[in-house]
Amino acid sequence: MVLARHWDRYVTIKLETRMSMDKIVIKDLLLRGIIGLNPEERIKKQDILINLVLYTDVRHAAMTDDIADSVNYKAITKRIIEHVENSADYLVEKLVSDIARIIIVEFGVARAQVRVEKPGALRFAQSVGIEIERTAEDYE
Repeated sequence: MVLARHWDRYVTIKLETRMSMDKIVIKDLLLRGIIGLNPEERIKKQDILINLVLYTDVRHAAMTDDIADSVNYKAITKRIIEHVENSADYLVEKLVSDIARIIIVEFGVARAQVRVEKPGALRFAQSVGIEIERTAEDYE
């Protein structure tokens, strides 16, 4: 355990837990959905770019070679696709939070980094987005 400064408060971090986690990376999942405040964004689907890092321990799955002992990233991806295609959020903040909750609550992932971007949303910028990190403790 280590005491670390985070913004204006001190937090305790379990270093042994964070350092021993393996990562499943899902990169550049490009979906289309309704997101945004402007009237045209409420009607026409637009590109939504999603990047995920799922923290888990893959050692047991590596030994058994059984999907039941692993995080099923195909099932997670299908669920995220379903959510994005059927939601109509106003804010990227809402969508990125929903995706993190799905990963952790529905699929039991210990920790997740989720980044959601809207390509072409800002003039002169490739994309604009939000990246969050959540743990199972955030949903207890």
